[in-house]
Amino acid sequence: MKNKRKLGSKIYVALVMVFLYLPIAVLILYSFNDGKTSVWKGFTLKWYYELFNNSAIMTSLYNTLIIAVLAALVSTVLGTLAAIGIYNMKKPVRSLVTNVSNIPIINPEIVTGVSFMLLFAFLGTLFNFEMGFATVLIAHISFCTPYVILNVMPKLRQMDYSIYEAALDLGCNPRQAFFKTVMPEIMPGVISGMLMSFTYSLDDFVITYFTRGPKFQTLPIEIYTMLRRRISPTINALSTLLFIITIAILIIVNVWERRAEKERTA
Repeated sequence: MKNKRKLGSKIYVALVMVFLYLPIAVLILYSFNDGKTSVWKGFTLKWYYELFNNSAIMTSLYNTLIIAVLAALVSTVLGTLAAIGIYNMKKPVRSLVTNVSNIPIINPEIVTGVSFMLLFAFLGTLFNFEMGFATVLIAHISFCTPYVILNVMPKLRQMDYSIYEAALDLGCNPRQAFFKTVMPEIMPGVISGMLMSFTYSLDDFVITYFTRGPKFQTLPIEIYTMLRRRISPTINALSTLLFIITIAILIIVNVWERRAEKERTA
């Protein structure tokens, strides 16, 4: 009976994995298709060649990566500091502020995007500036920061606060005690928050669409404009490269976390 249950659970997990990753596998396969349709016409690398020679896509990709990296870094710093501040509040206030910080996560993106558009339009009339790189970056930092708070707070709750007090007793000043005791404990949450921020910023369409202005273009917006005409198979090649880079980053982070865990337990 147990063997049948184990076999059934394995089959179920395998079906779920197929359901999740079969579309990506098809996309990767057709990034090497010589034809422009879903009919297989032979193996080719020409779409990758055309991808790197398409200035519009490469510029949009560069803009997207710059925004994602900066938004992830800034929101990680802000979110980590905010999580520490919230953790040190008294319980009733802490619960209230935590719930408020979760509102941007629950709030529909269309509402956030329109709100930012109205805010930047109002500020633009006052200070005479156009929406573009800066407004998109500010908007991305705003909606990424709550994800960092969400990942760091559980690590702070799990931490033994006496370690920090022991570091102070042994002669560390508050800054040294923080970086030697608190940061190593919450670092997995910080890394997870940074990766989530990077991913959500890289993938965002709705908020970027409302805050980008007429001249700034990101990759999701570029793909959306391509849908108005026949979409190029170079997008398959681009999506394949992004997927491979994402998998590589996850593998590197997991290996780093396992080594760090072994060093802490050794």
